Amino acid sequence: MDKRTCDSQDVEVRKGPWTMEEDLILINYIANHGEGVWNSLARSAGLKRTGKSCRLRWLNYLRPDVRRGNITPEEQLLIMELHAKWGNRWSKIAKHLPGRTDNEIKNFWRTRIQKHIKQAENINRLSSEHNNIQQASTSQTSTSLADSMETYSGNNNNNNNNNMGTTFHHQGNFPNENIWSMEDLWSMQLLNDANN
Repeated sequence: MDKRTCDSQDVEVRKGPWTMEEDLILINYIANHGEGVWNSLARSAGLKRTGKSCRLRWLNYLRPDVRRGNITPEEQLLIMELHAKWGNRWSKIAKHLPGRTDNEIKNFWRTRIQKHIKQAENINRLSSEHNNIQQASTSQTSTSLADSMETYSGNNNNNNNNNMGTTFHHQGNFPNENIWSMEDLWSMQLLNDANN
């Protein structure tokens, strides 16, 4: 078809919402003649619409077997399963949901399921970050405890024992005491952590 002819026909093409009168013309024409080449159907029916507009109106809204309304939980599970298998192949998915259109399934996926998946991913990410922070904090506490023990432990040649059985020499931080027990070191570490 000549490009100039298409351009001259596009001038008369109507856009915007379909009227009830246009819907009836399309329904009656398809009831009498059946579906066909949509561009010629639009001209033959006397509609000043594009073939694509007529096709989408028929398939998504006017077809007698179109199911509109809430998608059931069973349909939702099937959509999720088929999407995991085929990705965004909406027409292929729609064939397994009788009466549902590919456009409706795509819109449902993007507004409901995908939104929940993103929220769950954000929650998992935040939880993972929180766990990493906790692990880093625990690691720092363990390192701090080891450093404290190194600071307060010295040469253990002295055979003086206390109630824990292990003694450490301090390095002069507390002038009146010469020996620290394991219990003393733990208490000091807890006090140190509380002050930080």
